Amino acid sequence: MKSSPFLAPVPFYWCDNCHVPVMGKLCACGGKTRPVSVTPPGDVRPAFDRDRNLVNRLFEEQFGVPLIPDDHIALLNKVPDEDRMEEIILGGAVVCAVRFIPSENRWEVLPRESAAKLVQPTKHIIRVTNEAASYIKDGNSVLMPGVVFVSPEILVGDSVFVMSEEGECVAVGRAKMSYAETVGATRGQLVRTRRTQKAVVDPAPSTWEDAIAANKGVLDLYESKSIEFIRDVISKNPGLKPTVSYSGGKDSLVTLLITLKAVGKLPIIFANTGLEFPETIENVRIVQEKYGLELIERSGKEGFWEGFEANGPPAVDFRWCCKACKLEPVKRLIEETWGEALSLIGQRKYESAKRMMSPRVWRNKNVMCQLSAAPIQHWTAMHDWLYLFREQAPYNPLYELGLDRIGCFMCPSSDIACMKDIEAMYPELWAMWEEKLSGWGNRNGKTPEWASKGLWRVRESAEEDADNDSHF
Repeated sequence: MKSSPFLAPVPFYWCDNCHVPVMGKLCACGGKTRPVSVTPPGDVRPAFDRDRNLVNRLFEEQFGVPLIPDDHIALLNKVPDEDRMEEIILGGAVVCAVRFIPSENRWEVLPRESAAKLVQPTKHIIRVTNEAASYIKDGNSVLMPGVVFVSPEILVGDSVFVMSEEGECVAVGRAKMSYAETVGATRGQLVRTRRTQKAVVDPAPSTWEDAIAANKGVLDLYESKSIEFIRDVISKNPGLKPTVSYSGGKDSLVTLLITLKAVGKLPIIFANTGLEFPETIENVRIVQEKYGLELIERSGKEGFWEGFEANGPPAVDFRWCCKACKLEPVKRLIEETWGEALSLIGQRKYESAKRMMSPRVWRNKNVMCQLSAAPIQHWTAMHDWLYLFREQAPYNPLYELGLDRIGCFMCPSSDIACMKDIEAMYPELWAMWEEKLSGWGNRNGKTPEWASKGLWRVRESAEEDADNDSHF
């Protein structure tokens, strides 16, 4: 498992009175909140219906029951792993994680004891005597003496719940023996338990309207500070044309909404890479029309395919695409239109270590005619979403289809799980990309697996250019 980057303390709490997440130590109800422990970087976000359905399907397949009730707020926290891994937060506690295993093309659920405070699993359970349960609670493995029941579907390596005779979950872990191996056995290690943090679980229902109300003070404060920042940076740069960079993503939409409140309408710049999802193109048009904005668009499509032939596909560690498709077109646009410009950009420090270290106002060496400023640098994804819900803003529907970030459809920074979803949702678009990959690979001595298994996403020998950032 990859290490978890600690980017900054995350203000993530839970109000047990209102049964909602709160981005501060006090809820609007006046009650104190409790901190929720999540794996860094901790950029928690809502679970939309598609996310909830996936988690419920996986949990029911493994443990016999769905996990997320219809009337509960569910949250996701993406954590570092080989591919996609998400912590699932219910009732102010991490109750499990789901992870995608590319080599096996499947998902698995990694349960925590706290999940059993919400549902009673009926599959992949091991029941032990009360005497054994007290021993196991101290972090010890499950040994065959003291075991009174083993689910017949259990195989070696399966995740399991360990329950007492009264039905209390005393541990979770991985089976070291299959059900067949336990028949008649009186000795042996049955489960290697996994230490998980003891957590308080608030089982009461709530709505996003409840969460918005509980976070009113926090949202008002963050909004006012961002408005103050926008007005200040514009006043300090009177010779630069103020603009908003809009990508079709949630961060740039929040930035736009705050800018409208701070200084009114500004031109929005959209760098169309030619590799955008149809929903992104549509969202740009919807936002332009809804708020009556001047849209200035430049295409980077030609630059991408020229770069593709010369360099091959972009990779996580060789992102030549950002410069070719976004930075260069935006540079030409600004030079031709205003000479220089100030761009308000939806950058947040919780997105990556690089953005954590970024100043709030900066110039990219590849676009020196543009002064960039980040009004929401200190916002988390949860601040974003609560604000968008409150403002009833037209966010990109791709977020509801399971995407946690919006960019080019074949961005190498996407995980394999996400790419498989995109392939299923946009078969013609993905077939075109695979044809391009295969053609370039054949001309350059690559194996078929290089294209089909996503090996093109990493160059290994190339170093990422720190200035080729997707924000412009």
